[in-house]
Amino acid sequence: MLVATLVSAHGQALVGEALLAHLARAVPGIHRTATLDGAIAADLFADGTDARKLEAEIRTALEDVAIDVIVQPEASRRKALFLADMDSTMIGQECIDELAACVGLKDLVSAITERAMRGEIAFEPALRERVALLKGVPLSVVDEIIRDRITLTPGGYELVHTMRANGAYTALVSGGFTVFTGPISAAIGFDEHRSNVLLAQDGILTGEVADPILGKQAKLDSLVELRSRFGLRPEQTLAVGDGANDLAMLGEAGLGVAFRAKPAVAAAADARLEHADLTALLYAQGYTGGEIVRR
Repeated sequence: MLVATLVSAHGQALVGEALLAHLARAVPGIHRTATLDGAIAADLFADGTDARKLEAEIRTALEDVAIDVIVQPEASRRKALFLADMDSTMIGQECIDELAACVGLKDLVSAITERAMRGEIAFEPALRERVALLKGVPLSVVDEIIRDRITLTPGGYELVHTMRANGAYTALVSGGFTVFTGPISAAIGFDEHRSNVLLAQDGILTGEVADPILGKQAKLDSLVELRSRFGLRPEQTLAVGDGANDLAMLGEAGLGVAFRAKPAVAAAADARLEHADLTALLYAQGYTGGEIVRR
């Protein structure tokens, strides 16, 4: 049996009884609906094994309503391991671009970042190229950037704390830098963080990053390692990200979710979030509004 979770756009309540009744009539195979959080989120249960087909049929019936749809096997929806990308996923910014702004190079670095996240250029050489442009930036600006420019993605705190409260392990796995993942993972509540190390001398960036670089393969390896450590089946894992360097990790996860992602990533992932906040990943696991751990 498949379950299709519908989640309204952030701040909206669009999944009302009338809409659910319409979908039950319009989409073949749906035999039951269940409310998860008022008109914010609900489940549709259907027979079958073709998740892509069911998702397409639901999206067609929804037309242009700002609702995200996540379809998966019902039996394996609750997850015990969660891995997340940081930049443009758990936070709204790209940290390396914000560092580049300190030396007036944000537009240049942002353009390289965008190409790397789209998969147009390889991640590791693109990272080295961008880091080289940061030579001379004082590390002291990191605290200012986190305080003044970084915004946490809505729902991230609730996602991590609810999963941890229910026994799951959570890891922030980023192609960014430890100077950011450390405080940001602590602010959100992750069990651990993994990322790259910016090299500095006397508190000034040297324009180099330590080897080995954590990129696409390292994210995949982190998922496999943590899954093995906790003795989990592949279907018990969840991963979310937005860029090409997340694709291998998303593909290996039991549920790989593209968040506000680049087109190629959204097309390849099991599910995509274009409207809802990150609490959608709790609803997708069957959590109700009353079970979510809030600030």
